[in-house]
Amino acid sequence: MANRYFSRRSSPVICICALLVALNGCSSAVESQQTLIENVSVVDPVSGLTQNQQVLIEDGKIAAVADTSQALTLNANAERFDAQNRYLIPGLWDMHVHFVYDPTLTNEMADLFLDYGVTSVRDTGGDIEQLVKLRDALPSPKPNIYISGPLLDGKFVVYDGSDPDRPPLGTGVPEPGAADAAVAALKEAGADFIKIYELVQPETYAALAAAARQRDMPIASHVPLMMTADSAGPMADSMEHLRNIELACASNWQELLAQRQQRIRNFTEGLGYALRAGLHSDQRIPAINNYDETRCNQVLDTLSSTIQVPTLRLNTVTHLKPFQREDWPAALAALPQATQFAWRARIDRLQQLMAIDPTFSKWSVFLIERLLARGVPIGAGTDTPIGLGIPGYSLHTELEFLVQGGMTPQQALYAATITPAEFFNMADTRGRLTKGMQADLVLLKDNPLTDIRHSRSVEAVMLAGEWVRK
Repeated sequence: MANRYFSRRSSPVICICALLVALNGCSSAVESQQTLIENVSVVDPVSGLTQNQQVLIEDGKIAAVADTSQALTLNANAERFDAQNRYLIPGLWDMHVHFVYDPTLTNEMADLFLDYGVTSVRDTGGDIEQLVKLRDALPSPKPNIYISGPLLDGKFVVYDGSDPDRPPLGTGVPEPGAADAAVAALKEAGADFIKIYELVQPETYAALAAAARQRDMPIASHVPLMMTADSAGPMADSMEHLRNIELACASNWQELLAQRQQRIRNFTEGLGYALRAGLHSDQRIPAINNYDETRCNQVLDTLSSTIQVPTLRLNTVTHLKPFQREDWPAALAALPQATQFAWRARIDRLQQLMAIDPTFSKWSVFLIERLLARGVPIGAGTDTPIGLGIPGYSLHTELEFLVQGGMTPQQALYAATITPAEFFNMADTRGRLTKGMQADLVLLKDNPLTDIRHSRSVEAVMLAGEWVRK
């Protein structure tokens, strides 16, 4: 991992211009700021590996990608950066994070993302005012941060703040008539997209989706417990965690859904978190045990335009135990002391638990191959910092699990670069190493296409044309 590096030096153009003003005045024709990355192997998520390249960055964008034998026009003050034997990839995204979930970590997350080459993140649930203030207040350099505001839930709210271990990430939208005002308020407050949660009613789900569409806001969603993935998914732009797909893929899905709907209708008092947890506990494993591939293919075929963000890193945390990795102690040591203390206590409790059923963990990894076979788009996200998710570090773990599930390293990189840009309709300006793209870049020591674990070998990070880690 690269050491943190903040360039506070003034641009040579600014310095020269100031001197000229002092003497004779400065010409209005100021040269563009250029950086030339030379002798580098370019790893593009679409075209793959191209060796012996030079990449010209001008005013925050990629101005040219060319063979080293080609002559490029450079300004006299252009910075030249020799990247011999190094690999250049687009800046990575984490499509599922929560900045305000762990207050001990909130203010450190942006820096940690950049340390690991994550230049853009999608915050998928939290208080909108707090998130907007945080995004504005974080000092530069900082990742590109896109926020949804609170989880839009039903009459009962899963994350209502009643449990001190679970912050108030959600808000209730109890009926369809409240949907338009809720979405309008989020848009006005600064939300970039919306996130619909699990206890919302089907009619309200449709109303929220319509309100977001009217305002050109992308839609992220869990599968509401009153619905199935094939009925909810086509109304959303992304679905999270592969959660509740298992019910839709079961041979007895209609029976399970009817039981679930009846329990929700009969729930008149209590905590939303307890209602959801009970349904998952009672139905998830039986649904997986009744997996029907023909039925599942029918479900997945309805999701060809809905990005799946599996968060395998989260789904497997109790089974595969990230804290047993060799690189975990060093990564944990970079977190604030209060976070380390709390997380070590959680790990101790987890180690004392009896054997944990790995069925959902294994099923989540298994489903990646099925998604690929049915042409369902996949995006990389982690749910950091929930479930011992270290910002930045966990994204690379997610890439490893995506490859274990059947993706090639290049497909995994696509999931962490182009797919997130597609969610925001930014694929024409983000995610590739081609002319005209925003220069969010990561320089690696080793080739990630030969081993996706090499995505961790970060040596330098560029954000909008400026080196922010070097």
